[in-house]
Amino acid sequence: MSANLLLVEDDPLIRRALSQRMRKAGYRLREVGDVKAAAEALRNEDFDAVLVDFRLPDGTGFEVMQAVEERQQGTPCLMLTAHGSVEHAVEAMSRGAFTYLRKPVDADELDVQLAKALETAKLRQENQRLRRLRAPTQGAAAFLGVSAAAEQVRATIRQVAASPARSILLQGESGTGKGLVARAIHEASDRADRAFVPITCSAVPDNLLESELFGHEPGAFTDARKRKMGLLEAADGGTLFLDEIGDMPAGLQAKLLGVLEERRFRRVGGLKEIEVDVRVVSATHRNLEAMVKEGQFRADLLYRLRVIPIHIPPLRERPDDIPILAQHFVSELAAGWGRPTMGITEDAKTALQARAWPGNVRELRNALERAVILATGGEVDAKAVGAEEPGSEGQSLVLPAQGLNVETVMDDLVRTALDRSSGNQSAAARLLGMSRDQVRYRMQKMGLLRRNGAEVSEVR
Repeated sequence: MSANLLLVEDDPLIRRALSQRMRKAGYRLREVGDVKAAAEALRNEDFDAVLVDFRLPDGTGFEVMQAVEERQQGTPCLMLTAHGSVEHAVEAMSRGAFTYLRKPVDADELDVQLAKALETAKLRQENQRLRRLRAPTQGAAAFLGVSAAAEQVRATIRQVAASPARSILLQGESGTGKGLVARAIHEASDRADRAFVPITCSAVPDNLLESELFGHEPGAFTDARKRKMGLLEAADGGTLFLDEIGDMPAGLQAKLLGVLEERRFRRVGGLKEIEVDVRVVSATHRNLEAMVKEGQFRADLLYRLRVIPIHIPPLRERPDDIPILAQHFVSELAAGWGRPTMGITEDAKTALQARAWPGNVRELRNALERAVILATGGEVDAKAVGAEEPGSEGQSLVLPAQGLNVETVMDDLVRTALDRSSGNQSAAARLLGMSRDQVRYRMQKMGLLRRNGAEVSEVR
């Protein structure tokens, strides 16, 4: 459909000349001669761009621009001005006009500038749409779902976030969304404008974890050449998220307990005590009570950490939430791959609800990432999420009578995965259940990589 333009010009000769030019170029056009008529048009009709004269019988083009901002924000305005009104045009640019055109308007220049304005507006709208898709929902609303279990988690997030509690323990299976809940608590609290600092205790070697948390002074150990701020200091006034707290070494558990009780600590190798105001949210999939009995976790630290315990339910206990989560992930992933908005069929949602999902929400998201890559149309269907075809139950792979060459089959699979993932080796590896290095090794054997590792033209 052609663009719809609003022309605000009181001179009948100029208005007639411009309208003829615009309609000849294929645009739809609404013509008015003053500010009042322009405001009325903006109330009743959507426009893709506005061409407005500066001097009007009942006001100026600035007033029209204000009406555009109030009623159709983001619509580009092109200011028309006489030679003596260039200073007004410059002011209009500072107020957000896309450009200005001097009278008499050059027809070719008008065509160029109008095309630019429309394209810029289109790109801006698309970028806003993508940001909305990619931007995570904040606060309690980030925990998606319609089940009673999901609503209970959201209610708990809101209640805990508003409380003065400084120690919160999140417990639940791997992949249930403990990190998401930790961030949601932070975003819903009065600490939201300060730092949210996450660290996974199991991901940092024991000998480095203390320095990461508490920082160190120069000379504290061999490689400590400069003073380093720890994550506790970085989180001052905000939230420190300790994921996989069950993997924290015993010596460090005692030091963390001191911070929680005294709200102060010393850097590694330091003498000065540093006070911090920090909320500590911890998370684990392990049974800390059992670890206490086995002597692997301090009982006093557990009591301090779980001042407010929150259980995150596994996905199998909230199957009603799967369709909502699935649509959210499909939209998010499709936007990330630069694809148009993508949906998911009801059959696909039903198929996803039928699974146990031992890896919980993380496993669901990974499965949908694969489905989005494999999808050939505008929707993720049951086949893309791996649902069996009718009558396929119990079937197994049938080998051809003449046999097959496993190496050739493997090469074909790699080529297919690379094609499906637009040459993205990491995505191809996920489709095949292989590592990226394994895919690259296979590509090299197939002659798709040069010896220096560069890709040949067959693969992007």
